[in-house]
Order: sequence, then C-alpha cells, then structure tokens
Amino acid sequence: MKTKLTKMIMSSLTFACASVCLAAVMALGTSGTARADSREASCGVHTLRGSYLFATHGWNIVGGVAVPKAIVEGIDFNGDGTLISPFATVSINGTILHSSGSPGTYTLNADCTGTLSFTAGASFDIFVQANGKQLWMIQTGPMPAVFEGTATRLP
Repeated sequence: MKTKLTKMIMSSLTFACASVCLAAVMALGTSGTARADSREASCGVHTLRGSYLFATHGWNIVGGVAVPKAIVEGIDFNGDGTLISPFATVSINGTILHSSGSPGTYTLNADCTGTLSFTAGASFDIFVQANGKQLWMIQTGPMPAVFEGTATRLP
C-alpha cells in the first residue's frame, strides 16, 4: 500500500513539474515574440539621433583596380531624416583628405533597414540596431566599391 501511494505521489509530482515547465517554455516563447514585434515597430528616422563615429575601410574600384580607402568620420543624425558630417578624415590609396560640414539624408524602415546618402558623395544601405546605438553601412554608389563599416553613437 505504501509503495502504491509513493508511486501515485511521484506520478503527480512528475506531471506537475512537466506542466510547470511547459507553461514556462510557452511564456518565454510568447515573450520573445512580443519583443521581436515591438523591435520591428520601433525603428524610424527618430531611431537615429545624436553624434556617431563611423570607422571603416575597404576599396574603391577604379578601372577594375582595387584602390584602398579608409575613413574616420563624425555623423550627426537629427532624428528627422537629415544628417551632417561635422568632420571626416579619409585616406584614399595613402592620400589624406579632410572635410567638414557635409550634409545628407537617410531613411529608416520599421524593420531597421534603410538608406543613407551624402549630398556630394557616397550612398549606403544601412542596418540599424533597434535601440539606435549602432548601425552598419555598406556603400552602394556612386562608384563601384567594396566598402563597409560601423557607426557607433557617442555618449
């Protein structure tokens, strides 16, 4: 009788533990889905606001030849689809260039993808972290290039 009672108690406890585990997994799965939905809905031009540092290197393709290029640049996003680059140091095949005050525009979709274009320069596809702290950029024009980098918001 005691063995039968012990087996019944153990079966009940096993069932209860399995039920609790299943409920926890379902709750975590639902919570993760809710976070993903809210992330998608959170991106827009307002996501990018403040000063960022863009550091990158790659190549321009000139006459079929890869020419090395590196940039360290400040980008100030205004949170409304406009930006300005207050400073940039560029090295193209070892020749150093400095610029400042370059304006531009950007778009940002709900899924945190978008575009960025400097008025007198390059254009990029961008991929933005939902909290706006970091974005990844890959050059899409105007000249052929293999050029990508990361911009990080400054404190």
